[in-house]
Amino acid sequence: MAYSHQDLELKRPDSAGRITLGKEFAGKTFTIQHQPNGDILLSPVVVLHEREAWLYQNEQALTQVKTGLDQSASGQLEDLGSFTKYLKDED
Repeated sequence: MAYSHQDLELKRPDSAGRITLGKEFAGKTFTIQHQPNGDILLSPVVVLHEREAWLYQNEQALTQVKTGLDQSASGQLEDLGSFTKYLKDED
């Protein structure tokens, strides 16, 4: 990957060893990779709860969810009535 001089910034850690990235990165999560040559690579990531990961590991289920979202967005809705009878007390 080629970098121009505009992609590079010089930053110095503060007395606590922190480097600020700027407001555009506020609230984001990163992995930190320490390279053998001493470089440090920050990569933005999205963290997914373990109990939700199954959906992204099941291609058929994910396709069905995406289809349902597309149908809903285009107004293809069907009222199936109340589902309250399926609720459990702890819900």
